[in-house]
Formats: sequence, structure tokens, C-alpha cells
Amino acid sequence: MKVGVVKERKTEENRVALTPSGVEALVSAGHEVCVEANAGQASGFEDVDYVEAGGRIRDAAEAVWAEVDLIVKVKEPVRSEYDFLRKGLIVFTYFHFAASRELTDAVVDSGCVAIAYETIQEEDGLLPLLTPMSEVAGRMAIQQAAKYLEREHGGRGVLLGGVPGVPPAIVVVLGAGVVGANAAKMAAGLGARVSILDIDLPKLRYLSDVLPPNVVTLMSNPVNLRAALREADVVVSSVLIPGAKSPKLVKREHLKLMKPGAVIVDVAIDQGGSTESSRPTSHDNPIYEVDGIIHYCVTNMPGAMPMTSTLALTNATLPYLLKIASLGWRRACRERPAIARGVNVALGKIVYEPVASAFSLPYEDLDTLLG
Repeated sequence: MKVGVVKERKTEENRVALTPSGVEALVSAGHEVCVEANAGQASGFEDVDYVEAGGRIRDAAEAVWAEVDLIVKVKEPVRSEYDFLRKGLIVFTYFHFAASRELTDAVVDSGCVAIAYETIQEEDGLLPLLTPMSEVAGRMAIQQAAKYLEREHGGRGVLLGGVPGVPPAIVVVLGAGVVGANAAKMAAGLGARVSILDIDLPKLRYLSDVLPPNVVTLMSNPVNLRAALREADVVVSSVLIPGAKSPKLVKREHLKLMKPGAVIVDVAIDQGGSTESSRPTSHDNPIYEVDGIIHYCVTNMPGAMPMTSTLALTNATLPYLLKIASLGWRRACRERPAIARGVNVALGKIVYEPVASAFSLPYEDLDTLLG
């Protein structure tokens, strides 16, 4: 199969979908790989690295899209790329359809096959292609929160770890998944007082065992949530329902409970955000204020750490990419149910129910397309 790697067009998205070692693995398996010129430069990979790995460089994105059978990306196609989508083309990337009706309509209308990293799910429930970027985003959330707590950004002017004789900041983490666990770990390591809330009691028991004593686990309910928000200097919101819109846990009225200058980092913003006052932002304009609360809602947080993120992403995606390229998408779905769960839209049909539900659009079972 011919596989294409293009430079990301999303604002300040510095990751690339595939490292040179990933290209070498595909070429070794008998595939051709076309790479857009300078696609990997922001992640530390030069065109010569891809050529040495067996890839072929194309000067323009249009040439890559037109030439290949499968496009591998990092983020969803942006408006300027919609015209490159075509019937039967496989696009393998993070889509987060439930956050964008415009993107959903464009992909449906194109007839392409959209396989979403974020909904590939193994039998044990793990989301292997979401995990590495969730690890990055969770750890980054605390770095960003620490920065925007600084007074010059409108924050409370509180140091996360405090100093002797002065108490540390209070960090509240909503959701004990991969993002939440990593955020709690980083905040605790910096000396903050951390509370992590979730409805999954076994998960809270596990985190209580493995995280340090300055992390308190709490069952998520309205009473505990309100009490935690009153104390918080930082809130990291990470609640995710795979492929569906995030539930709005933090209501607009909750902001009035919080301390002026507190910071909310809504990592769930890719799926619409789990705070009612959240709206997508970008790396070049990352924050805004609502009711005195700083909101950081960047939709591609790991793009600011492209070298780490690209290496971690390729480690996770390559086995699935090799399977799709070697077998074709239909056979890959039949042989690997995890890949079938990743197919959100195919040949003009929405085949992932949460996406159809998000916009009240028709849904068709994938099996009818697989034959």
C-alpha cells in the first residue's frame, strides 16, 4: 500500500505522524511511503532522515494526498484539507468528531474511510493510541497551570509547591484516567496538595496505593465537587467518554465558588470540554478569563512538545498502521476488532454510534460495510 505523511496544518501543531524509524518499518514490510517536505522538521526529523529510511519526499501536500491510499496524520483535517479527502482514501489520525459537526459533514461527504486513533479499543477496554498523548497532556497540564497561576497572566500568584512556612497550591483533578493520573503525579511531585475525583472506586483505590501521601482520592459527586472547587487553585478537567462529547461537570455557576485567579485546564476540550465555560483555544492564544477564572483550553496540547510526543505516538500507532496497510481496512477490521472500533466514518456512513448521536445523524453498523 502507498502511505502518505503530511505536515500538520493545525495552528502550532508541531508533531508529525510518523518518525523515520516508522517509515523504515513500513518500507521493510513492502509498502511505499511518501512524505511531504519538512513534515518532521519541527519534531527534530529532517527530510534526509526519511529518505535514508526509504521514504520519498514530495514538495507539496497535494501531491502526497493525491498519490497515496492511506494518509497518516496527527490531528484531524482542517478546512484547507477537506478538498483532499476522497472516496476510499483511508485517513488514520485523531478525529474527535463529536466536537465538530463541520468536520463530520466534510468527512461523510467525501466518502473516505476515517479511522480514529482515539476510539481504537482493545478487548480489555484500553485505548492504546489515546494513552501516550494523554500521558503527555496530563503532565503538561500541570506545567501550564503553574505558568498561568503567575500574576502576570492573571493568576493567583501561587507557587504550586509553596515554600517552608507557606502552604502549597491546591490542585483538583477531575477524572482518574490516564490524563488525571499523570496530572496528579506531576502536581504531587511538585509539592502541591492534590485531590483526584472519579466515580470508579477500584481506580481510586489503586491510585491511593501508588500515588504519594499528598494526593487524596475522592468519590465524584456534587457535594465533593463543589467542596473541591471552593478550595482549588488549579482544576485539571480530564473526564472522557471515548468518541462522544465530554460531560459538562463544571457548570458556569460553579465558577463563582472558585477563588479569583484560579486556573482551569480543560484537557477534555478535544471532545468538547468538560467545563461549561470552556471553548477551544490554540498555543498562540491559549487562555481567556471567565468570571475571574483563567481557562486554558488548547485542543492540541502535546503539539507543544513535539519530539517527545511524536516518538510516543509512533510507538503506539505503528503496529496498527502496519496491520491496516498490509491487510486493507476491511480485512484489518475483521481480524482485529480493536481496529474496527476505530472506524468512525466509512464510505459516506457514520459507523460509530456516539458520533451519530452527538449530532442526531443516521448511524449504520460497520458490519454492513465489511460484508
